[in-house]
Amino acid sequence: MHSGKLFATVAATVIAAVTGAVVVDRVVAAPPAAATEAELGRYYGQHPNWVACGVQALDEVGAQCADITVPVNYAEPQGKTMTVAISRIAATDPAQRRGVMLSNPGGPGGSGLDQFIRLLPAMTPEVRAGYDLIGMDPRGVGRSTPIDCGWTIGFGLQSAGVDGAGFAESVVTQGRLAAECVANQGDRLSSISTRNTARDMDVVRGVLGQERINYFGTSYGTYLGAVYMQMYPERSDRMVLDSAVDPVRYGAVGMMQDMGTANEAALDRWADWAAARDGEYRFGATRAQVRATVENLIRGAAEKPLRIGDFEVDEHWLPMLLFTVLDDARNYPTTSAHVRLYLDAAAGRAVTPDPELAASIDRMLNGKPENMSAQMTIMCGDVGVPRDPSWYWRNIEAARATQPIFGAFANNITPCAFWPAPAEEPTTIGNALPALVIQATGDTRTTYANGVAMRKALTGSRLVTLENVDIHSVYGRYRNTCAWGAINTYFSDGTLPATDITCRDDGFAN
Repeated sequence: MHSGKLFATVAATVIAAVTGAVVVDRVVAAPPAAATEAELGRYYGQHPNWVACGVQALDEVGAQCADITVPVNYAEPQGKTMTVAISRIAATDPAQRRGVMLSNPGGPGGSGLDQFIRLLPAMTPEVRAGYDLIGMDPRGVGRSTPIDCGWTIGFGLQSAGVDGAGFAESVVTQGRLAAECVANQGDRLSSISTRNTARDMDVVRGVLGQERINYFGTSYGTYLGAVYMQMYPERSDRMVLDSAVDPVRYGAVGMMQDMGTANEAALDRWADWAAARDGEYRFGATRAQVRATVENLIRGAAEKPLRIGDFEVDEHWLPMLLFTVLDDARNYPTTSAHVRLYLDAAAGRAVTPDPELAASIDRMLNGKPENMSAQMTIMCGDVGVPRDPSWYWRNIEAARATQPIFGAFANNITPCAFWPAPAEEPTTIGNALPALVIQATGDTRTTYANGVAMRKALTGSRLVTLENVDIHSVYGRYRNTCAWGAINTYFSDGTLPATDITCRDDGFAN
């Protein structure tokens, strides 16, 4: 479609189908002013009521949970309040206990109440003895007065498709999502932000009677940890940032764009693997042939969505299904099995997805929309983005030559283009506090360059590079003696590596 006709169509469709979606001029709350110690005293002085969590995995390890009251708007500490849910797994040896360790699993929008359950196998006895492990659902997430935009799809990020018509559909979809969220949540949206979550973390610190916190964050959780360090440097102790975000590129544009090249490279590596097994999978005997198979699948899904079990998957969602499995090279057999199923569906055969794939499709198309609500609310509430759809279209078209599969996802418009303006400016990260940054060179979600950028912003930090490994989130997910050892050593005795170090895959992850 000619670009002039494209944007005339987009404009007309958005106006007709998404009346009121463009909320650029909506009034938002004023940036939180510095509240006095007396005004915030009632929050910091709370006494948590610890009870059973009612979550099987947490209850099995003897964890307890509590709700902490925090202000909705820190500029109005005497105003409305909300609750933040936390969990506690007590240190195994009170005599060796040195404090608390908070955490965040990423997303943004991920529930962190049970995150430490996944991390326990990576921790040494010395680490377990030294800390009360504090899980937390960030404000707007899970048990913490959750945001629910009322959306009927379960994933806010999608590919723009293969042409202008597909992009026009995305513009309409994203504008509608923003309009629905504003209609359902209103001014509450301005209170759900990373800076406010960092403020909540400091209230939790005070409630637990600690002068400083230790912290483990992965993915978006690294940005949250860095924001906390910047806002509360004197209250930050041993901070580990696993699979870090570039604090300058964080948000719904730069961070997403960085994923395009990384995912194309990961797909190349999978294509090489599949080509070497052409007798089994029949995608092609070369990387180029395997790539052509996938690209043809996506183009075909634009003409006729793939019928996969009870679902229909089109060109907006098929790249996202590939995206979800390419973050771990151990998924190559699974990725290949899925692509074979997509090819069979494209050929008109009846196919039944395995339970894992069915659940993934269901989450994208239908399931748990509250998770997406929180993810987009946090990202859109943290960093403003360009509003003009043509800006995204130009980037999509420019990326297609080198990113034929993921460029239309990494550069696509999101609800943030139609969202109320952020209530505060993004946090500028730059300090000399000690921290440990862990980054795999093949990370497809927060790229290796992102980790290098976080290391540079935190000049007192050290970078541990996991070389030639495709993984997002290392600690507790991809066993590596060197990387896990650096984390456990830092948490147990406070020792950072003398210099940045490189760890190599030692084969223990499988």
